[in-house]
Amino acid sequence: MSTENLPSNGPQGEEDLPEQLRIRREKRASLLERKIEPYPVAVPRTKSLKEVREKYVALEIDVATGDVESLTGRIIFKRDTGKLCFATLREGDGTELQAMLSLDKVGQEVLDSWKSDIDLGDIVSITGEIITSKRGELSILANSWTLAAKSLRPLPNDHKPMSEETRVRMRYVDLIVRPEARSNARLRPAVMKSLRDTFDKANFIEVETPMLQVMHGGAAARPFKSFSNAYDMDLYLRIAPELFLKRCVVGGIERVFEINRNFRNEGADSSHSPEFAMIESYMAYGDWMSIADLTRTLVQNAALAISGSHVVTHHDGRQADLGGQWKQISLYDAISDGIGESVTALTPYADLKKIAEKLGMKIDPKWITGKLAEEIFEHVARHLLVEPTFVMGFPVDTSPLVRAHRELPGVAEKWDLYIDGFELATGYSELIDPVVQRERLVEQATLGSKGDLEAMQVDEDFLRAMEFAMPPTGGMGMGVDRLLMALTGLGIRETILFPLVKPEID
Repeated sequence: MSTENLPSNGPQGEEDLPEQLRIRREKRASLLERKIEPYPVAVPRTKSLKEVREKYVALEIDVATGDVESLTGRIIFKRDTGKLCFATLREGDGTELQAMLSLDKVGQEVLDSWKSDIDLGDIVSITGEIITSKRGELSILANSWTLAAKSLRPLPNDHKPMSEETRVRMRYVDLIVRPEARSNARLRPAVMKSLRDTFDKANFIEVETPMLQVMHGGAAARPFKSFSNAYDMDLYLRIAPELFLKRCVVGGIERVFEINRNFRNEGADSSHSPEFAMIESYMAYGDWMSIADLTRTLVQNAALAISGSHVVTHHDGRQADLGGQWKQISLYDAISDGIGESVTALTPYADLKKIAEKLGMKIDPKWITGKLAEEIFEHVARHLLVEPTFVMGFPVDTSPLVRAHRELPGVAEKWDLYIDGFELATGYSELIDPVVQRERLVEQATLGSKGDLEAMQVDEDFLRAMEFAMPPTGGMGMGVDRLLMALTGLGIRETILFPLVKPEID
């Protein structure tokens, strides 16, 4: 979409405005001069367009119902002729209805005012009889009309679709003009309802935990830092609710979940956003396998909720089958297959470094052994994981809150779920030994002191809670925005209604 279609917000005087904006402002001024309110406090409305569509779905051609309604909508099409004017009204859910204004019904003055005062994008209220036209189009034949809100900016030109950047930056316009945007916005509530219904049927309790935290923890990520004037201390926007949800399990809320916002001061790309919605859940007396079953059920039920099937259709027409039991592979087997030689959790750092260099990877000197192994996996295997796949068995040294594998040395009972080449969720057999947990967090703090900005801190209150005994537990975290990506094939900025974007530069 060009700047001629949607002019910038830069500071301009009336004389500097593009012609379309100037003309619309002149119309607003003219309305006020004639004592016509361009932004009234209320307008007549007796039914929604959808209700009218549903009530008169089987109406025959050229029928006058005798039913008079007051309908509202945004003008998205307008054709003015001599004695008969046509317009298309659209309401928020995308439902449209034709409006007709005829000289014999409204009179010359009202018809002339419609022609001169109303532009595409204006919101109007029309009162009249519900009819079908001679072509069978369900319509409202106006007796009167009133302006509900004057649009001072033109809608985008249909011949110049908005770019992705403009759609993200001006989502309000995207919602007006693009059916897919409206559909995506309504998809999320359906998915959220499905998630909560699935948790409810499994006897989970939903809680809310702090977003402002005294120290960051629960994930390896760089936090956003803030400051509280009231408490005179630094605070962090949470990177994960994990440590508080585990406190709930200690306290006897044995099946607990939260759906809320997390904030990570990291890069942004097609699958990462600094602010994102996250599900975390914990199940006492479960482990990484039982929490995997729950995760699969959550995803499959969400697919059923929006498509009626485990097979979902992406925005580009491609279909993805999310049904069945889902494949499981070993992280270290995937690395070994990808490079053509055996790698295990006990492979030394020096050997992993040689492998990474041979692959042409850039190596961060702060990476520990397990982190390097994970990066090699991402490099050689991630793009191959299109169908839902649980990647099992991650390095212990990158999993400070996870129980060590009961059989494999150096491996933690942690899986990552991949779909379409991106990580959708992660699950664990949780570490519940407070002594070992303290050792792990001390190791993290040591890494932090050496410059690792993603390392966790030693949370003494969390450790004190663990010392009151936490039952064996399975835990899971899943990105809601990424779940929408898996269901629609869209990038993360399209699944978030208002993602973070940089300010415009004039």
